[in-house]
Amino acid sequence: MASSPKPVLYTYFRSSCSWRVRIALAFKGVAYDQVAVNLIKDGGQQHVDSFKTINPMKQVPALAIDGIVLSQSLAIVQYLDETRPGPRLLPEDAKKRAQVRMISDHITSGIQPLQNLHVLQKIGEEKKLEWAQHFIITGLQALESLLQYTAGQYCVGDEVTMADLCLVPQVYNAVRFKVGLTQFPTIVKINNALLELDAFKVSHPSCQPDAPPQS
Repeated sequence: MASSPKPVLYTYFRSSCSWRVRIALAFKGVAYDQVAVNLIKDGGQQHVDSFKTINPMKQVPALAIDGIVLSQSLAIVQYLDETRPGPRLLPEDAKKRAQVRMISDHITSGIQPLQNLHVLQKIGEEKKLEWAQHFIITGLQALESLLQYTAGQYCVGDEVTMADLCLVPQVYNAVRFKVGLTQFPTIVKINNALLELDAFKVSHPSCQPDAPPQS
């Protein structure tokens, strides 16, 4: 029987959404090929017609896997969790699973979209830092409060979950936008613990083939 082709991830090294998926693929031990889609070069390679056929929203990530193409990072992560062996990224317990989804949505819907590249390009150069800092700080303040009820070693208890895959890229963005993290001790503690894990190390933006030197 012929083996299935390796999944192909359309990605950009600094994309938060792509990083979530890279962590999940590493965590599950899934080998894959990468196609870099530079969101800045030549006006953004996501806008070319050939990529629009892959993802009509002209966003990364997109994952070609099992004969289908998936976009939206949380949909991809959940598909991987449902179809690939290895540690679960969504807990068996219904309450914990709901908490994981709550925190994941808090980050991916309530913080990240408001400071992503497309929005900041519309805001303009003069205001983009203040805009990004406002929404990151507001979102992280709420997240710090939520974690008081859910956190153990990681976001929800002591096992890595989808929520943690969302947390680390968002903290990376907070640092990029010069947000001080001392007011978020629980977030910092969890982030530091996660960055010690191999799946988070190999998927880090600085380790990607399309990352410029010292990115």
